[in-house]
Amino acid sequence: MPISPALLAILACPLCKADVRLTADEKGLKCVCCHRVYPIKDDIPVMIIDEAVVEPDRAVRD
Repeated sequence: MPISPALLAILACPLCKADVRLTADEKGLKCVCCHRVYPIKDDIPVMIIDEAVVEPDRAVRD
């Protein structure tokens, strides 16, 4: 089950409070500001800063 648009609308990066977007492979949520990618495990976004990986600004699905 993909992440619902309603859930995406209320989620924010726990570090910088910016919006997050679904990654191109739909396996994570990427912050538009600090570029941290939070994993999605068993259809649940894991919004824990220590679980995130910092990636360059690419592979974000609009």
